[in-house]
Order: sequence, then structure tokens, then C-alpha cells
Amino acid sequence: MAEEKSRDCCVRHKKREPDQYRDMINRLSRIEGQVRGIKRMVENDAYCPDILVQSAAVTAAMKSFNKVLLEDHIRTCVVEDIKADKEGTVDELVRVILKLMK
Repeated sequence: MAEEKSRDCCVRHKKREPDQYRDMINRLSRIEGQVRGIKRMVENDAYCPDILVQSAAVTAAMKSFNKVLLEDHIRTCVVEDIKADKEGTVDELVRVILKLMK
């Protein structure tokens, strides 16, 4: 029981509004479709620059997704944690931003 409890304390969840959830899923579905398209291009021996252009589009779409998600995280989770005087929130945010900037 103690082991189960210690595992649960490290797992956080975020309940999203239906519109926000739908938007995120739609964005990810489009990105997934783009990746499948790139895979087909490779399977069909497409010209390298054509594949690279599509790959860059996927990268841009993921960056856009990350920006929207990060903004929401800061406006909701981070603000709530700071208001609740939870330690480590800013450190966690800094670590996430540093990973995103690599």
C-alpha cells in the first residue's frame, strides 16, 4: 500500500475542458496524418527535399502544439500551484522550458 501511494504522489493529471481536449486531439490527429504521409513518401522513394519539406511542417506543427500546451499549463497548473504555495513548481517549469528549447 505504501509503495502504491508513493507512486500516485508523483503522477499528476489535468482535466481539460471539452473544447480544449477536442482541439488538442484534432491537432495531434493532423500531425499523425502528416507523419503517416511522410512514411508513405519514404516507402514510395520520394525525392529527399520533398520529404524534408513535409518533415519541417510536422516539426512546426509540433512546436505550435507545444506552445499552446505550455501556455495553458502556465495559466492553469502553474498559477494554481503558486497560489497553493506548492514548492518546486517554478523549478519544474524551468526544467520543461529548458527541454523545449533544446
